[in-house]
Amino acid sequence: MSYLYNFAIFIIGIAVRIVAVFNGKMSLFVKGRKETFSTLAKGITLEDKTIWMHCASLGEFEQGRPVIESLKKSLPGYQIVLSFFSPSGYEIQKKYDGADVVVYLPLDSKANAKKFIQLVNPSIALFVKYEFWPNILKELKSHKIETILVSGIFRKDQLFFKPYGGWMRQSLKAFTHFFVQNEESRKLLNQIEFRNVVVSGDTRFDRVSNILEQNNQLKFLENFVKDRIVIVAGSTWSKDEKFLTKFMNENQKETIRLIVAPHNIVPKEILRLKESFNCKTSLYSEGEISADSKVFIADTVGILTKIYSYAHIAYIGGGFDKDGVHNVLEPAVFGIPLLIGPEFEKFEEAKDLVNLGGCLVAKDESGFIRTLNLLVEDGLRREKTGDITKSYIKNHIGATEIISSYILKKLK
Repeated sequence: MSYLYNFAIFIIGIAVRIVAVFNGKMSLFVKGRKETFSTLAKGITLEDKTIWMHCASLGEFEQGRPVIESLKKSLPGYQIVLSFFSPSGYEIQKKYDGADVVVYLPLDSKANAKKFIQLVNPSIALFVKYEFWPNILKELKSHKIETILVSGIFRKDQLFFKPYGGWMRQSLKAFTHFFVQNEESRKLLNQIEFRNVVVSGDTRFDRVSNILEQNNQLKFLENFVKDRIVIVAGSTWSKDEKFLTKFMNENQKETIRLIVAPHNIVPKEILRLKESFNCKTSLYSEGEISADSKVFIADTVGILTKIYSYAHIAYIGGGFDKDGVHNVLEPAVFGIPLLIGPEFEKFEEAKDLVNLGGCLVAKDESGFIRTLNLLVEDGLRREKTGDITKSYIKNHIGATEIISSYILKKLK
């Protein structure tokens, strides 16, 4: 099996270089990895004490970030190396000042794994959620490097739990400790004889709870939202936007304002969205919001979290597409009712909030419009539903402290 895996990595290495010629994202994937070893050689010396954290992409980074920032404060003598697998994570966070060095993780060949671990020389290695690279894990184990899974989550359909998954189960032996999000993950690991497991929860709850401590004011929104019921639709796709357009075009109430933050900010699509509303609509890129606008389209990045702070109701996009709903925790921290589409089963926090009643589910267009109207009309319902989301966040903070305390004991 090891031979087949290494052959597959070799073939993938050739394939991605070919695809990179025609694909911009894959070009970043290949080009960035060419610089990994030179960046490490310049940024880390063998005398440095280092902590290495690896994240697949941006979502995993948000889970690992609270731990990085906690360790940075407690262990100023350590250099922090942060690696990403995907361009969507690396390109956005390559200048993240919480890490001393940020690089792409090289493809998991034996030679790459050996050189990477030799250059980083970590005192401790942290993998976030579910990144498992056999050659790198084998190299860590052979050097007896403390290796921890942060906010891990396991499902019974994963290869580790199949009768033929012995080789991948062997890779898990590199981990000296598993910090998992839920009891199901602990039980699954116990079934394959791993006892070094703690249910710590998800560090993202700590991350989003910190949002309340920052300045979330956006002065350009103050007059737009004043004394109105504000609906914020975050990370929307075309199907979400179709439903939002229908809702606003049928709703003549002057007391309602809609803010839409599309997932993809493509000028042509932004213009299409703007023109689909029959009421006055303003864009962030246009500057000042028109006084008679009922809809504001945030065609920019980096302000959605602050926008949620103005919401009375939040719709989170993606739930009508196969990839599923986007981040429900960021709006939930503000104690507001949530509305999503039917594709949410892969996301534990969305399932939890649906079961608790803090997040409502629309299965189709008519259900979307009916539920949104219900939340607009019933202020008491909004308040009670929002209390559920706020309590849910509050009851799940603390994972960062559990994980960081364990690491500090190991390194001090």
